[in-house]
Amino acid sequence: MLRLAYFVSHPIQYQAPLLRLLAAEPEIDLTVFFYSDFSLKAYQDEGFGRLIEWDVPLTDGYKYQFLNCWGSNNQQGVAQKSLAKDILQQLKAGQFDAIWVHGWSWLCSIQAIQAANKLGIPVLLRGEANGLNKSTNPLKKIAKTVFLEWLFQKVSGFLNIGTLNRQFYNEYGIADHRLFCVPYAVDNDYFQKLATLARHKREELRRSLNLEPNRPIILYAAKLIDVKRPHDLLAAYRLLSTNGVQEPEPYLLFVGDGVLRPDLEAAAKETGWDSIRFLGFRNQSQMPAMYDLCDVFVLPSGFEPWGLAINEVMNTGKPVVVSDRVGCAPDLVKEQQNGRIYPVGDIAALADSIRWAIANHGTAGDCSLKIIQNWSYQEDIQGLKQALNYLQVKVA
Repeated sequence: MLRLAYFVSHPIQYQAPLLRLLAAEPEIDLTVFFYSDFSLKAYQDEGFGRLIEWDVPLTDGYKYQFLNCWGSNNQQGVAQKSLAKDILQQLKAGQFDAIWVHGWSWLCSIQAIQAANKLGIPVLLRGEANGLNKSTNPLKKIAKTVFLEWLFQKVSGFLNIGTLNRQFYNEYGIADHRLFCVPYAVDNDYFQKLATLARHKREELRRSLNLEPNRPIILYAAKLIDVKRPHDLLAAYRLLSTNGVQEPEPYLLFVGDGVLRPDLEAAAKETGWDSIRFLGFRNQSQMPAMYDLCDVFVLPSGFEPWGLAINEVMNTGKPVVVSDRVGCAPDLVKEQQNGRIYPVGDIAALADSIRWAIANHGTAGDCSLKIIQNWSYQEDIQGLKQALNYLQVKVA
């Protein structure tokens, strides 16, 4: 049995099901080391602008420890800069065969990589970088290049989450034989099961939200902040009106909260339409029903490392519209098959994409469900095992 230590910032709702599956693998002895516990209780999320407390289990079903860190580990911003006192001791005591580190923005992640190097333990690295958000500041670009070249020399294998992430590593000279696909995925079974249950109560949910039957529904579900560009969606929605005055046939639902909500609500009120609704934050267990309700899901972000909401909604068999700055687009959005990819900020193109998705929501939704079947935790487990086998061969 191979002893694997996984280092990650905090318990994450998207990762918990995968960690449970990995812990059940007979050939892997997994121990997870967290830097912070802030996500296990109610915490202030700056993006949502409110207290968040997840309603799904985050630490059940696998072995884990919280590292002993200097400084507060109750708030994400503070914890990100904290240092751990006991990484080296934990690695020695555990006699691990390999470590897997998620990302490099937390100082503890750098500590873990350096400690593993000191002990001769091979390192696997999985991050979200995709090259879509390159800095234009020459000094920042140089500093980033120097840092990543230094860091990547300490890593044996890289777990890429998708096409753009793989290309990012290639740009830094990482050879293909050191890259293993461990795609960004969600718990497909969970979302499909809850969506099936929600389908039986779809009309009841429509009535509770005072939505007329048979009218299409456009759904946005994300933080209401600048980088997500919700104003673009509202502007595109206005173009769906036949004359700029008459209310469009589809409803537009905003699920989420954030600093832009008051501005968006004011802009929506100016239209005089009753078809734009703000439903506020919905927790993880509530989202499958919201996805099931819609006819098209839109993510208009100015930058999105991946966009796991796209994975989620595809599991409910819905078409998706995303900007070309969303990291998952090359892998999950097949143009005019299950959705559309439009140039970020192009309001007319966004409106046209929405029209297409509504007109083709049945066949496009079926295509979404088919695509997402092969983008799951099972592919993650397979990719991780391939990486671990590579490490064993390399060590041997």
